[in-house]
Order: sequence, then structure tokens, then C-alpha cells
Amino acid sequence: MRNGKPVVVVNADVNSQQYQRRRDFPADSKKYCYTLNTKERRRYLVRATFLYGNPAAEGTYPKFQLYLDTTKWATITISESSRIYVKEMIIRAPSNSIDVCLCCATTESPFISTLELRPLNLSMYATDYEDNFYLKVAARVDFGAQSNEPIRYPDDPYDRIWDSDLEKRPNFLVDVAAGTERINTTKYINTNTREYPPVKVMQTAVVGTKGMLSYRLNLDDFPANARAFAYFAEIENLGINETRKFKMEHPYVPDYSNAVVNIAENANGSYTLYEPSYMNITLDFILSFSFVKTRDSTRGPLLSAMEICRYSQIAAKTNEQDVTILNAFRSMSLGSDWTDEDGDPCIPAQWEWVTCSTTLPPRITKITLSGKNVKGEIPPELNHMEGLTELWLDGNSLTGSIPDLSNLVNLRTIHLEDNKLTGPIPSYLGGLPSLIELDVQNNSLTGEIPPSLLKGKVTFKYEGNPNLRPESKHNKRHKVILGVSVGAVVLLFVLITVSILFLCHFRTKVSHKKGDTKGESLRRSTKASTTCSIARGGSLMDEGVAYYIPLSEIEEATENFSKKIGKGSFGPVYYGRLRDGKEVAVKTMADSSSHGTKQFATEVALLSRIHHRNLVPLIGYFEDDHQRMLVYEYMHNGTLRDHISESTSQKHLDWLARLHIAEDAAKGLEYLHTGCNPSIIHRDVKTSNILLDINMRAKVSDFGLSRQAEEDLTHVSSVARGTVGYLDPEYYANQQLTEKSDVYSFGVVLLELISGRRPVSTEDYGAEWSIVHWARSLIRKGDVISIMDPALVGRVKVESVWRIAEVAIQCVERHGSSRPRMHEILSAIQDAIKIEKGIDKLSSSGSSKAQSSRKTLLTSFLDIESPDISNSSLTPSAR
Repeated sequence: MRNGKPVVVVNADVNSQQYQRRRDFPADSKKYCYTLNTKERRRYLVRATFLYGNPAAEGTYPKFQLYLDTTKWATITISESSRIYVKEMIIRAPSNSIDVCLCCATTESPFISTLELRPLNLSMYATDYEDNFYLKVAARVDFGAQSNEPIRYPDDPYDRIWDSDLEKRPNFLVDVAAGTERINTTKYINTNTREYPPVKVMQTAVVGTKGMLSYRLNLDDFPANARAFAYFAEIENLGINETRKFKMEHPYVPDYSNAVVNIAENANGSYTLYEPSYMNITLDFILSFSFVKTRDSTRGPLLSAMEICRYSQIAAKTNEQDVTILNAFRSMSLGSDWTDEDGDPCIPAQWEWVTCSTTLPPRITKITLSGKNVKGEIPPELNHMEGLTELWLDGNSLTGSIPDLSNLVNLRTIHLEDNKLTGPIPSYLGGLPSLIELDVQNNSLTGEIPPSLLKGKVTFKYEGNPNLRPESKHNKRHKVILGVSVGAVVLLFVLITVSILFLCHFRTKVSHKKGDTKGESLRRSTKASTTCSIARGGSLMDEGVAYYIPLSEIEEATENFSKKIGKGSFGPVYYGRLRDGKEVAVKTMADSSSHGTKQFATEVALLSRIHHRNLVPLIGYFEDDHQRMLVYEYMHNGTLRDHISESTSQKHLDWLARLHIAEDAAKGLEYLHTGCNPSIIHRDVKTSNILLDINMRAKVSDFGLSRQAEEDLTHVSSVARGTVGYLDPEYYANQQLTEKSDVYSFGVVLLELISGRRPVSTEDYGAEWSIVHWARSLIRKGDVISIMDPALVGRVKVESVWRIAEVAIQCVERHGSSRPRMHEILSAIQDAIKIEKGIDKLSSSGSSKAQSSRKTLLTSFLDIESPDISNSSLTPSAR
């Protein structure tokens, strides 16, 4: 921030040093921004405060806009000079920095008092929508507060501001129910769950002694969708026969209002936090809420605190490539005033020297740098600025040649005159479809002018380039001869290529006819109904079943089945080597029942037609009246289960290896779900069906239980089959199979990768017996460390583990409609890989995060006037 001026605040009714000054900015069309350094994908609380202090000139107070990057944060409307206006946003940082900008004043000048950035614990304020929405804090209230003063740091290590319910302001916590009483305790409250409200807040509460608690308050920028948090802790000693049970009566929300709150039972004891949250609830501008005790309750409802955050959609930023090019131009004119503009080039206000499109994301349509002291060569990356229509670079000190701009099909005007450019005029300029004006006067260009520029379509000015001349007739004749020669060579090449392809096609047809005499029973039992997309990453082979391999060849390859390497869903699996040296795994079918025969036919039919790098390829099969065999590519490193259940260091997988395996398996499943038509549901996803090749790349195997989804149907009716621990409970209950059944199973696989534990075990999980129930309860408490494989603790970035834990818990939601799709899971895994590969080191425990946060906050308050302060807390006087 290089602009604005500090102003001493007078008549400030506040003693805090932070509010003794404010910084004022010009009331013009520009935006004025602070840049705060962040760690990408880390969650932060961003807070801006505004205390005007001075009496209004002629009764007019400032009104202006506040933006976070390109997202409109708030309209700041000052109506009381002595009031501190607080705006807070909870974000997951989209990059390594964010911009907070003031602009667009309608009255008086924009100003700011403080700007603060607070890192949050990794578990806090996670939502299902944070890729597309920030959380704008609308209310955060401490009920039963013992004074009017808000609670914040050091009582809250994350420096959230908890407003006292005693504060008096219009339409804030009015219509209080009769019989509402305030209670408090000095006992410690266990708040170590997900959102970590401060103990001091949870030591106070209000109680509805007449059976009801009710309040009304106004919510700015509502109606809107919101994330709402309620905080309860039983801080009264209830008698043996006493209970406290209540429901939310208003607003009525079917999924929540019917739920009975029993704080001590929900929190597993008194003096312990219970924090139900409402992930997505629609609230009105005027919020009236009430809790009412149930008929069988002896005590009235209790409330300690609440938070309401409005979902604020993240606005698109200017195209990243365009921004990179603009920054390159800025670096070519160091020290010039025009390079000082901050924030996004287009939103909320455009930089003075650019014009932007109205599309989303915005593209740069015009660059105006005439006479701006720009030095150096024109950046070649300019060719990627595809929305550009006008380029004004005249009157500078540009050197070198004119770069390739052939991609700029919308470019209408180019001004490069009065520079120091050298070299020829590129011939492509005459072919730009939209070009109507080109000025290259007064440079040092040389060579022949492309004829297309002299035909009158383009207003072309080239005077002042002594060594520039029109094309000679001799060169024109030479180019015609060369063009004819090249055309003849190309025609000959095309004819030869077509002949080769025809010959190959003829040979393939002959080969297929020879193979049609074998495996007739298999052909009759399968149907070629699956087609898959090459674009998804597989290599689509010719339609038809797999290659038939005679029994004698299989016996020779396996040395009469002498080396058993495992047991599959069909029967024993043997190692073999075909005559061409290819290593194979031969699965023999022990089940001769009709169900076993159907599984065999299913696997051959599907694998003959689906080909992807992350699916185990079927090489061939054998079938007669007595036995059936499948021949697969041999996977040297066995199953994923072997590597995460074995404790030997030889087979230990580090976290990054686990993530890459998860990514490979997700790609294979995503291909089955979206790359095939109709889609294919695997139905038996588990760690023993994920195999690892010689390079530790994962491939999904064992398609014996797979089913094709019927087109235009949302599910397939099917008797539930699968493996205990991985089986989707919704599928088991209603016998309706969907792709989300595979998603559930894959969620279990992700939990195994995090924990290194088995999916089902009374020894590991006690009465819960399942990894899903065990992990869900810990993750929802914000405790991911307790579910991590001990071999990983302290060696990984915890945020990367959190990203996988979050998506894993979404995968194992009870209802399929709440689970993500495979492409969303794949995206989350790739996010986790990026986090793990990043440079920044994150702490590996929640407690150390809190300690780090305390240290950061203390430093920011003590060093507030230091010129080299970190961006954890900024005041205008320090900038």
C-alpha cells in the first residue's frame, strides 16, 4: 500500500492504541489495496475495522465498498462517528496472498482503521462449499456474558470477537422470552472439538426457566444461505431425576427442528462442549429463533453462544495468464507511478492502463502504455492474451523483434511506433482476421513488407524504417514454385498413409475371423454393449471378447500351475510367463455354479471392452466344459492391502505414495463411472482389489461382481453383494445399486490409507467395530491425528491428511445423495498431493497450531508500529 494518508482520530471513545489513527484514501475511481501473505488452502479469519471518530462534515459520513480479491465483502456505511464497525470473513486462502481493497466511494473518502489476518486451526470452519464460497460473519454472540465488553484474544487464541449479549444496539437480541436467566461457572469446560470456542465463553449461558428461550436480531445482507453454529455446555449440576431436553422451534427446519437436544448426553458429559452446526440453512433479514423444552424435560433450554456466517460466493479473478503478462510489463518500467496499482487488474476497479471484458473470468481487451517508459523486449507470452483487441505500446524504448502474436485473432489495433524494434515484420500480421490498424513508424525494422499488409485492408504505417521495403517480383515467383513442390510431396505422403492403413485393417479382419471358432459358449453368454471413451485416458481396442488362449499354452506358461501367488474371488491365482516373455497372473475358477459362471462371463465381457491405464488389463481367457481361467498382466507389487497392513519397513508406504495410489485408483473408478456408456459399477472396491505394478502404480482389479448401469435409470435393482466393511449400507438396505455405492467403498479405502487399519475389527474399534464409525467420531471432533497411521505422524503435512479425511467422511455419508462423485474425490486427492509437495511446512498437531496462533497474535499486537511487520495484523498507521 503506497497511497493514503494517516489521520489522527479525534473524539474517539476508545482507549485502544489501534484506533487512535485511521488511514484515508482519495475519493476517486481507483481501488486501494493491502496485500496479505497467506499459505494456500489454509483457513484464515480476515478482519477489517472502521472507526471514523471525527464529526461528520456537513452531516455526511463516508460510504464505500470493501472487497476481498474480486469478491465484494461489504458496503461500509458510517452512520455513527464513535462506533467501531467490524467486518469479518472466514476464507480458505485461494493462493499465497490475498488483496483487501477499498474503492467506489459515494460520499466522503474511503478509510480503514485496522486490518487483521488470523490463522485458524485446520479443522475449523470447514464446509462442503469452500471451493466456491467464503463465510462472511454476520453474528457471533456470547450469551450470559458478565460484562458489555466482547471476548477476544487472549481468551480466544484465534482472536475471534464474541459480542456480549448485554450490548445495546438497535434490533440486536430483542424480544427476549420471559423467565430468561443468566448463569455462569468457574469450572473448566472441555472445548477441544472442531470449532474451539473459548472456555470463557462457554462458562456463561442463558437458561429459559419458563421453558423457552427466544431472541430476535437483524442480519445484514440477508436473506441468504448461511452456516450456523450453536454452542452448548451443561454447566448446572442436574439431579438424578432431572433432565434438560429441548428443540429448536423457530426457525422451523425439518431436519433440525425435530431433533431433541440433550446437552449432557450429546456431549458425553457435563462441562463439555456440544456444537451442532447447520451446514446450509436459509435465514431472513430478521431472524427470530427460539428453543422450547420437551414435555419430559425438567429443566428449560440453555444456550451458551452462537455464530452465523453468510455464504459469500467467490467471484472470478482476471485470467491468470493475462495477469502474468501485465506484471511482466510492470517489471519493464520500475519506479513509474503507473506500476503501483494494486489488486486485481479488472475488479472492483480497472487499472488505469487496461480495459477489461465483461465476461467471467475477465480478460484484458486493451493495453494502453503509450509513452510509459517501458524498456526491453515485448514479452512473447503476449500471444496468450486471446481477448486482446487493442495494443498501444508506442513512444517507449522497446527493443528486439516483434514477437509471435498469431493467436490474437481479436486484435484490431497495434501501435508500436517510436520504439527501437529491429528485425523483419512477421508475415502472420497480414493474416490476423480482425486487424484494421498497424503502426510501426520510426523503428529500426528491416526486410521485406508482407504483401498482405499492402492490399488496403489494414491501415498500415511504416515510415521511418529506412531498411524496410516492399517484396520483390523475383521472390514472389520463387515462393509460387516452392509452394507447388511442397503440395506435391504432401499429396504423395497422404496416399502412402491411406494405403498402409487399408492393409492393416484387412489383416485385422482376417485375424478376427480365425479367432471366431473358439470360445463360442462365452460369446453366447455375453453381449457387447459397453462402449468407452478414448478421451478418458484409456486406449480403446477393437470390439469383441478377449484373446482365447489354449489350455496347453497356459500350462506351459505356469509350468503346470506350480507357483501359486494368491487367491482371488474365483479361486487360486498362479504366476506364469507366456512364450513372448510377458509375465502373467492366471486366475482359475473353482466355483462351477451358475453364479460363478456368470461372474466369469461378466469379467471377460467387461474387460474385453474397457481399457485404461488404471484398470488391470485382461490378456486372455480359457474356457471349456470343466474349467475356466482368466489371464491378466502380472502385478509385481501385489495388493494395496499387503502394503498398508504389513508392518515391515520393506513394504511401508509413505504418505505421498499412498496419495498417488489413491489418485490412480480414483482415475480407474472415474473412468468406469463416466468414461463408459452405460457406466459400470464395480461393486467390490477394496484394498485387496487395488493392485500395484512394478512402478507402484495402482490398477483396479476383479470385475466379477461389476454391473452395467441401465441408461436413463438412476439405479440398478440388485441383490446386495460385496465385502463386509466396504459394503454401502444404503445399497444393502434397499437393494438399489448406484455409482455412489462404489464411492462409499472407496471412502473406506481412503480411511485405510490414512490409518493403516483394517476396515472391520472389534480389536481396533471396540463396540463400534467399523473404521467408518470410529473415524467419523474423531474427525467430527477435529481430531485427525488420532486416526493417522503412527508411521505417518510427524512426517506429513497435516493439512494434506485433513483434505483426504474430509472427503473420506463425505464418501461414507449414510445417504448416497450426500456423497461426492468420483471426479470430485479425484480433485480432492490431487489437492492433497499439491499440499504435501508444497514448500511451506505446517505444524502436525492441533495443539501446536493453537500455540503458534497465540504466538503470532501476541507478536502482532506488540510490534504493531514496526515497519517490517508480518501481515498477521496491519494498521494504517504502520503502512
